[in-house]
Amino acid sequence: MKEISLNILDVAKNSVKAGAALTTITLNETEETLTLIIGDNGCGMSEETVKNVCDPFYTTRTTRKVGLGIPLLKLSAEQTGGSFEIISRSQEDFPDDHGTTVTAVFYKNHIDFTPLGDVVFSIVTLIQGDPDVDFLYTHNMPQGTVSLDTRELRAQLGDISLAEFEIIAWISEYLKEQYAELNA
Repeated sequence: MKEISLNILDVAKNSVKAGAALTTITLNETEETLTLIIGDNGCGMSEETVKNVCDPFYTTRTTRKVGLGIPLLKLSAEQTGGSFEIISRSQEDFPDDHGTTVTAVFYKNHIDFTPLGDVVFSIVTLIQGDPDVDFLYTHNMPQGTVSLDTRELRAQLGDISLAEFEIIAWISEYLKEQYAELNA
């Protein structure tokens, strides 16, 4: 993928499909590295699926025979000298503590580092596409933190859908303002 923000969109959408009620998207950025961590409380994966998920010709989808999202994310991280890891606990084996965490570490100064891209657009797209799912987004940078927790929004909005145009527009502006304040 051309931007890490598109990987975020892809992996987080997988979390939604796995039945997650909460998906956390964390970016930890230093001068040298960018670490992406996406975690969820969805149904998780079996050990067999975790072993094969990085194979582009392995997919649980019935609509096509390839799944490139995870393999491309892994390749992008490793091409910079970084690392990639998936930890998953299936609901079948761990009924009270299940879900998946994907971690990718990128070295930002490497020639093959993929730019972050429009992460605000990706987060807004996730919320608009699945307004009943909660997302916790945090981007930790040396100059400060940008964050959004849809659970807090729900507490303030009550029965108003997060997919309403005015809410989506506010979320987008809220995130952009936080980045602007940090000159990021």
